[in-house]
Amino acid sequence: MPEADVTLWGLFLSAFLSSTLLPGGSEWMLAWLASQQQYNPLMLLGLATLGNTLGGMSSWLLGWIIAVWYPARRLDKAHHQRALERIQGYGAPILLLSWLPVVGDPLCLAAGWLRIHWLAALLYITLGKALRYAVLMFVFS
Repeated sequence: MPEADVTLWGLFLSAFLSSTLLPGGSEWMLAWLASQQQYNPLMLLGLATLGNTLGGMSSWLLGWIIAVWYPARRLDKAHHQRALERIQGYGAPILLLSWLPVVGDPLCLAAGWLRIHWLAALLYITLGKALRYAVLMFVFS
């Protein structure tokens, strides 16, 4: 496998893993690759966004699966109400913040658990992550 392919796969995997409940960060790898000016910036933006979005959607899916065994209605009223107010109060647009460290991954998980529609989740997760990466690309290119 050519070195360029390994590097691009590394960016994709780094972005994917950093958007799951696992620790990690893809920003430094993207910034370094962008500063090298060896790759098409739109390709780097697309790969990082795709990987990060798929990672966020995997957290959403995990939340959706958890809801099968532990639906929101089984929580006591206070916990259930707080979760609903924080996530559903804003609806799917709260997922624009899915790029934030520490809170972004649990937001995706909670969105799946609260059954926010997958297409709305995909749209807002993608948009939030793409905007964050676009800002990084602008700063480091």
